[in-house]
Order: sequence, then structure tokens, then C-alpha cells
Amino acid sequence: MPMTVQDFARETDPAEMLEQLLRDRHSCRAFLPDPVDDEVIERILGIAQLTPSWCNTQPWQAIVTRGAGTTRFRDALLEQARGGPPQPDFAFPTGFHGVYQARRRTCGYQLYDAVGVAHGDREASGRQARENFRLFGAPHVAIVTSDAALGPYGAVDCGAFVTSFMLAARALGIASIAQAALAGFAPFLHTYFGIPEDRMVVCGISFGLEDTAHPANCFRTGRAPLPEVLTWHD
Repeated sequence: MPMTVQDFARETDPAEMLEQLLRDRHSCRAFLPDPVDDEVIERILGIAQLTPSWCNTQPWQAIVTRGAGTTRFRDALLEQARGGPPQPDFAFPTGFHGVYQARRRTCGYQLYDAVGVAHGDREASGRQARENFRLFGAPHVAIVTSDAALGPYGAVDCGAFVTSFMLAARALGIASIAQAALAGFAPFLHTYFGIPEDRMVVCGISFGLEDTAHPANCFRTGRAPLPEVLTWHD
């Protein structure tokens, strides 16, 4: 039988456990429809709530859909995504260049190759992109917001919360994917969920049980070696 996360925890030191969770976590792009128990969701959120933040401000708030609420939101989001440019609360990147463009392109090619989208097939790539707004079939999505007055530093803290959420989910056998694409429809999200204007949409996190047989989940992205991101100063 394969080793479970719990078995691994009993036999491994904390650093190795964390490393294994980071290695095992991946962006899930196809979910089973089965809902996650409320108790498990609350456990994930409770662990994520331990995330450190500037002066312990804890700026994150999460709206979590379930059941018919997810279905209604998915349908409304798909309709909203049919037209119009992105309108995020936090400005999207102005462009990707150099190594960032190379890494982004490699990730995209891996996904397209996995799901059978030919390079240059804009119709097929568009269909795959729209899966973002179908929440990749996930039974739940969390919309994460930050206090507007905290600006980018509140968003940084929320990013840490998102990472904690996804690692906690993985530890409990739940797959997830963080989605900046949802933040591109911030005005719609504000209206749909009644998010006040003094809060800013950071991203969404779709989550649920992974469809392990789906080809979109059959590849893994790489990571840059330390020399590319580390500078020693003596």
C-alpha cells in the first residue's frame, strides 16, 4: 500500500514533511464533483489561519462556496467571462519577459501537451482557458480578499495565507489551484458576493478531490535551481 501523509509524518522530521507537501502539491486542473465535508474545510482554514502577517494584521478573508452555491456561481462566472477585458483590483503584470516568460511558456506547453492542444490552436487553447471559469469542475471555491488600506503588503500576507491553505489542503488529501484569473472579474465578484469596496479581491482557490485520471493532472512543473534565485552577501 502507498504511504499516506499520516504515515509519512510519523516517520519523518518536520522539515522533510514540509518539503514532501510542497513537492506533492500541484495546481489541480480537473476535480471530481464530490463535495468536501464542512469539517475538513474548516480544518484547512483553521490551519491556514496560523499564517504569519505584518504586525499580526491577518488581512485575509475568505468566501467559500458549496453545493448549489458553487453551481450558481460557476454558471454566473462563465456568463461573465464571455466578454470584456480583465478588471482586477490589483493590477495584473504588465508583461512577462526573460526567464519569467520562458517559465510561463514551458508551463503552458506542458498543459497543452497533456490535454492534446496543438501549439497555435487558439480555439482549443481558449476552451482550456475557459476551464478557469468552470473552476475546473471543483465543488468549492474560496474567494480571498484583503483590506484595501493595507495595499500590496496586505496582498503579500494573503499570498502567504493562500500557500498555507493549499498545503493544509494537500495534507488532508484535498487538491487545489490558486486562480488569479478569477480576480480579473473583480467588479463582478464585488457585486455577486457583496464584497465591500474597502476590500480587494486577491485571487480564488478552487478545491476538492482530484480527478487523478484526467490528463490535465498528469504533468508537474519544475523549479529553478537555487543559484538562479539566491545571492550570498558576506
